[in-house]
Amino acid sequence: MKYKLVAIPKILQEHVELITVGEHNGEANLATDVYLNALPGIVFQHHNGRSPIDNITTASSYRADTSTLFVYGQMTEPNIVNYKKEPFTATTIFLKPHALQTLLGINASALTDDLVELREFSAGDLNMQLLEAGNEQMRLTLLTNFLASKLKQATTCDRLIEESLRIIHNNVSCVTVKYLFECLNLSERQFQKRFSQTVGVTPQFYIRVKRYNEVVRLMQAGQFETLTNLAYHLNYYDQSHFVRDIKALSGMTPKNLFNCYAEEPLSTTSSLYFQKVNAFDERDGFLQF
Repeated sequence: MKYKLVAIPKILQEHVELITVGEHNGEANLATDVYLNALPGIVFQHHNGRSPIDNITTASSYRADTSTLFVYGQMTEPNIVNYKKEPFTATTIFLKPHALQTLLGINASALTDDLVELREFSAGDLNMQLLEAGNEQMRLTLLTNFLASKLKQATTCDRLIEESLRIIHNNVSCVTVKYLFECLNLSERQFQKRFSQTVGVTPQFYIRVKRYNEVVRLMQAGQFETLTNLAYHLNYYDQSHFVRDIKALSGMTPKNLFNCYAEEPLSTTSSLYFQKVNAFDERDGFLQF
């Protein structure tokens, strides 16, 4: 699987994190391990008008009924996407953590660990328009125009929760939920409720995932010689807490996770969105930037 980045229209840059287009030649079986990145998203992918996904599995679920165009929410456990042995193209729009509420006007927790067809939020048959589009640029234009139109109609946003996300991202190694709700002058109960409605998970879980993402980034950057030093730098309580948290969020021990990237390094940016692509005979399945 080969990927390329797509420029984000200026009007969407506060709400879209990344846009990628991927192509698979179908010559090998393809399975993608997707780890937690704290980002919801929109996916359009097809082969002759059908979804190329065979199934999506997690430790606690199995899904085989995906459409060609869907929106997904926050994930609380890593998943494996198994594809049919056929060529396909895939366009993925990684949304900012708050964007399900801002762009689609929904309680983000309703989509946590779930996906639904995007037509539930589209007045026209966007999926059919995408299938009939003559090239990738036309499809990208349709998708970004759809999001831009939703943004112009948007009536729901929570600036305080968006500010809390900024604080978390800038202080991921030391921020606490108590600091956040005190800083924003909210009660703990009010903050927890508003955060879950906007983002889809609790602030405690979101901080865990973002700290885990920072673990991955620092592993790839090679800034720490030992995992103990890495755990200390990110303020994990102790080594056992570090091991438990990384294993819970990635399905691997920190040592195995480190070895995974040491054997097949990804770019720093790509590691925040995909963990690893297992393509059996095909080993080029990483986002390249």
